[in-house]
Amino acid sequence: VSLAVAVARAQIQQEPFLETTEGTSISINCSHPDIRTGDFIYFYRQLPGQNPKLVVASAKASKDVRAPEGRLWVSADRRSSALWLRSPRRGDAAVYYCALGA
Repeated sequence: VSLAVAVARAQIQQEPFLETTEGTSISINCSHPDIRTGDFIYFYRQLPGQNPKLVVASAKASKDVRAPEGRLWVSADRRSSALWLRSPRRGDAAVYYCALGA
């Protein structure tokens, strides 16, 4: 399962490319040191030939994610986050975007 990762705003940093074997968990890390008070953290994914779709959003709390199954983790200072995929399948191969916004 290959996961391409794209940057949505200049002050966000992500790994350019991640790879795992099918069924092996993986964490997509996002660094956003300049996050503002009102910003939400968003993770999107874009499957081949489709538009990006929202996976999860949170202001500050970590939360479970249903599809793909996993969890959004947000650091206490909100300067970093990660989308953890429990057991990614071939169909989860996509471009994953981390973004900030109101």
